[in-house]
Amino acid sequence: MSMAFYAQADVKIGVAGPFTGPNATYGAQYWKGASQAVADINAAGGIKGEKIVLVQGDDACEPKQAVAVANRLVDEAKVSAVVGHFCSSSTMPASEVYDEAGILTITPGSTNPQITERGMKDLFRMCGRDDQQGAIAANYMLDVLKAKKIAVIHDKDTYGQGLADATRAALAKRGTKEVLYEGLSRGEKDFNALVTKIGALKPDVVYFGGCHPEAGRWCARCASRGCRPNSSPATVSSPRSWSPPPAGRSSPTAC
Repeated sequence: MSMAFYAQADVKIGVAGPFTGPNATYGAQYWKGASQAVADINAAGGIKGEKIVLVQGDDACEPKQAVAVANRLVDEAKVSAVVGHFCSSSTMPASEVYDEAGILTITPGSTNPQITERGMKDLFRMCGRDDQQGAIAANYMLDVLKAKKIAVIHDKDTYGQGLADATRAALAKRGTKEVLYEGLSRGEKDFNALVTKIGALKPDVVYFGGCHPEAGRWCARCASRGCRPNSSPATVSSPRSWSPPPAGRSSPTAC
C-alpha cells in the first residue's frame, strides 16, 4: 500500500483506488482526470480563494488495503472529501470509514447497487448500477444478437459477480434461462476446463462479468483453442466466439 502526500494546501481531497496491481490502469485514468480538474479550479482561484491539493491512496482493489487507505486519509491526511474507491469490493468497506467520519465520498466506478442503498447520506456515485447495466445487456443479447442460448461467467468479485447476477436476473425476467452460470477466480490463468465446457454447450452468446485482466487471459485461452471472442469487462461475445471467424475478422463485442 502506498500513500503519497503533497504540499500543504487549504483543501485536501483524497483520490483512492488501484494505482498498483492488475487494475492500476483505472486508477491512473481517474487520477489524471482529478488532477486536471484541480489544476483548472486552482487556476480560476480555487474554492473561495483556497487552493485544492490531492492526496493519493493506493488500495490495489483489495478490500483490506482499501480500509487502511480510508483510515489514513481520514486520520492522517485529514481530507475534506474523497474521490473513490474504484472496485466495488473496495468501496463497500472503505465507505464505512468515511461515513463514520462524515466525509463526502464520490465513487467514479463502483456499480454494486448496495453501495448507495445503505443509508449513507454523504456517499454518491457517478456511474450506472449493476441492475441498470444488466438490463441493458440482457436486452441487447436477446433483441439485437437474437441469442437463444446464453452462458454467463464472472470473476467471483463483488463487481463481476454482481453484474453477472444482475444480467442473469434481467434475462430471467425476459423468460430466458442461461445454459451455464460459472465463476473463475481473480488471477486465474488456466481456463481450459471452462473453455471446453462452453465449447461443448455451444452457446450463442457468452456474457462475462469482470475486469480486463481476467478477460484478456480468457480471450487468449479461447484463441488458443480455436475460438476468438473479443472480451472486456462486462462483455458480450457473439456467436462466432466458438468457431474461428473469417480471415481478418473477429467476433463483435458489446459492453
